[in-house]
Amino acid sequence: MKDVNPGNYHLQVSIVGYMPFQREITVGSLSTFINLGIIELTEDAQNLQNVTVQGTSNDGLSSKLDKKTFDLSKNTSQLGGSVLQAMQNLPGISIQDGQVQLRGNDKIAVLIDGKQNAITGFGSQTGLDNIPASAIERIEIINNPSSKYDANGNAGIINIIYKKNKQEGFNGKVGLTTGLGAIWLRKENLPGISPQYQSTPKINPSLSLNYRKDKLNTFVQADYLYTQTLNKNEFSQRIYTDGTILNQQVKRNRTTTFTTVKSGFDYNPNDHNSFTISGFLNREKIGDLGDIPYFNSDYSVRNRLWQFVEDEVKYTATGSANYQHKFVQPGHTLSAGFNYTWHREDEKYFFKNIMPTFT
Repeated sequence: MKDVNPGNYHLQVSIVGYMPFQREITVGSLSTFINLGIIELTEDAQNLQNVTVQGTSNDGLSSKLDKKTFDLSKNTSQLGGSVLQAMQNLPGISIQDGQVQLRGNDKIAVLIDGKQNAITGFGSQTGLDNIPASAIERIEIINNPSSKYDANGNAGIINIIYKKNKQEGFNGKVGLTTGLGAIWLRKENLPGISPQYQSTPKINPSLSLNYRKDKLNTFVQADYLYTQTLNKNEFSQRIYTDGTILNQQVKRNRTTTFTTVKSGFDYNPNDHNSFTISGFLNREKIGDLGDIPYFNSDYSVRNRLWQFVEDEVKYTATGSANYQHKFVQPGHTLSAGFNYTWHREDEKYFFKNIMPTFT
C-alpha cells in the first residue's frame, strides 16, 4: 500500500468462512510504501443446525412478461399518501387534468381488484386521490392486456389490489394515519372575506377484519379519510378600455370526507375451483366555501362580493361474483364473473350576491 500516513494502526482482515486476522502495525516516515507481506487466514469450520433463506422483491417491484407489479407495503414513504399520489411515482404513469395516463396515453382502464368501478372515474380519476395508499397491497401495470380484460383499456390497464388477510382463524388490524401540513400565504385576502385555509390536516382511521376457516374466508375492510385543502386561491386584475380597473380574488376552502367499505367472502371447495362474492361501498363528500370579491383600483370600494357554498356527495356501490377453475395443465384457467356498478352524485349550491346597496 502507498501514501499511508505515519502512525500506529490496527489491521483487521476478515472473510466469510475464515477466522479474522488482526495485527497492530506502526508506519514510519522513511518510505511512503508499506509491505505487509502474505497474510494467511485459517478456515473457520462450523456445523449449522439449519439454514433459512428469505427473500423479498427488490424495491417492491416484480416484473413479468405481461405486467409489472409494485408492492406499496415495501415503500413506507407512500403509505401516508393517497393511491393517486403513489401512482404518480410509478414509472410510465403521469396525471394530466385529473386523468391518469400511461406512457402519455389516457385510453386506459383503471380497475379495482380487477373490476371496473365508478370510483376510478370514467374519464377522470380524481377520486383515487381520496383512497389511502395504506389500504392497497399492490398496483399492477399491464401494458399489453390480454383478451380477458375489457376492450376499453386499449392503451393499457392499471389494476389496484386491496389488501386481504390470508391467515387462518380470526384476524384483525386497526390503523390510524394522521398529519398536519402548512400552506404558505402567497398573498393576503382581499378585505372582508373569510380566512383562507393555511393548514392541511389529514385523519385516516382504518379497520380490517377477516375470518378464515377451512374452505371459507370472510373479510371486511373499512377506511375513512378527512382532509382540508385550499382548493383555489387566485388573484387577478381586469383593465377595461374605458380605464376602469377591477381587482378580483377567487378563494375556495374545501373539506373532504371519504368513506370506503369492502366486504365479501371466498369459497374454495378444492384446489381447482374458487368462488368470490364481494361488495364495495363508497361515499365521498366535498364541501366548498367560496368568496369572490371585486374591488376598485385602490381597494377603497367593494363593488361586489360573490359567496357560495357547494355541498357535493357521491355514492358508489359495486357488487361482483366471480368463479375460477384451474385446469391440471399449468397456466390454464377458466374464469367467469358478474359485476354491477351503481353511481350517484347529489350537488347542492347556495349563492349570495352582496352589492354595495343590496344583497
